[in-house]
Amino acid sequence: MFLYYVDLAWRSIKKTPILSLLMVLAISVGIGITITTLNVYNMMAFNPAGERAEQLNTVQLWSQGPDSWADYHSQVTYQDVMNLRKGKVANEQAAMFRSGMAVQTDDPQILPSLNGVRVTDSGFFNLFEVPFIYGNSWDKSVDEQAAFQAVIGKKLNQKLFGGENSVGKTIYLNRKPYQVVGVIDDWHPQPKYYDPTSGAFSKAEQIYIPFSLTASEEFSVWGNMSGWKYERLDDYQDRLGSEKVWIQYWVDLPTAEDRQSYKRYLSQYVEQQKELGRFTDGKSPEESAQLSNVDAWLERNHVVPEDNKILLGLSVLFLSVCLVNILGLMLTKFLKRAPEVGVRRAIGASRSQIFSQYMVEVGVIGLFGGLLGLAWAWGALYGLSARFGVAEGLTHLSLSMWVITPAIAVGTAMLAGLYPAWVVCRTKPSVYLKSQ
Repeated sequence: MFLYYVDLAWRSIKKTPILSLLMVLAISVGIGITITTLNVYNMMAFNPAGERAEQLNTVQLWSQGPDSWADYHSQVTYQDVMNLRKGKVANEQAAMFRSGMAVQTDDPQILPSLNGVRVTDSGFFNLFEVPFIYGNSWDKSVDEQAAFQAVIGKKLNQKLFGGENSVGKTIYLNRKPYQVVGVIDDWHPQPKYYDPTSGAFSKAEQIYIPFSLTASEEFSVWGNMSGWKYERLDDYQDRLGSEKVWIQYWVDLPTAEDRQSYKRYLSQYVEQQKELGRFTDGKSPEESAQLSNVDAWLERNHVVPEDNKILLGLSVLFLSVCLVNILGLMLTKFLKRAPEVGVRRAIGASRSQIFSQYMVEVGVIGLFGGLLGLAWAWGALYGLSARFGVAEGLTHLSLSMWVITPAIAVGTAMLAGLYPAWVVCRTKPSVYLKSQ
């Protein structure tokens, strides 16, 4: 019976092509705008850490003095990082910041290129489950005794070494030799939750080097650096000993007990620093340190701005307006066929059969509108990326949208068609039989 109703729906659509096309267009425009904003919101709100979202935590410290920031800063100072790294209380830990360097090899045919570099600890790769195709990260001893070693990405490995196993080979960063110890597979978590401060939807770096080299090599900082008071920085060592915050610090705390224990450790650390004349804002040691899991970290860094939530709401309202227009068009279309319905009722068709037939027709129109809406959404996202340079991670139409969109379109159309179908199925056969 369902296939018979589909056949009747297709015949009805062909009888009124202009009216049917208007309904398809109305649905597609509303669906296209809604899916575009929903896709952007969905990509921004996605938590790529999965089941590890609770156990991965960043450290924030209230190291500032009075009358400064109104909230915790996302990053911490170099001196705090160095102190916390010595504690080794967490299962795994990693300090990090973004830098950039000119990259080249011994091959004169490969021209130097400027690349983003992640300066971090060996724990970074375990914390964020970075996949390796060759080698591994540098040894944990390198986190203490600095060595010129590097992990590179698959894309850079293809460019520099033709994709072969490059472990043991040498690359030059700002003309200094680094031994490649590992090559990672394509890995671009979206959003880039481990460091949204340097672009939440930018791609992951292709080069990773030991954090322990920072003091001696004086790496530049390609990211946010803030300070709550004026400090004169004549050289790099002044920066390292200052109250400037520019480093992210992650720890792995699998259980609630681990997190409570680490908070106590942070409180003890703050108490020690207060005795040294730091953390002068008047807060207690317990109030001067906090942990943020991945969800809280993304929210703290405003990965999903409030404007996006408002825009999503407006797009749903626009879809509602389209729904009202569709309702009017369907009512016009169905009432024109009231005489036909009257005759069918007279020869034995029940109200439920008439209602089912028209709801199937509404569903078919909604399906066409949803497919066209998908095309609108894809075109809009592609246009945003090409015209305004929006991050590729935001303008990629996620796989779930290819299923959700037709479902929303069919559901919306059927919701709009409930009243017109109900009106036409209540047609009294006697009225139209008398008119004949």
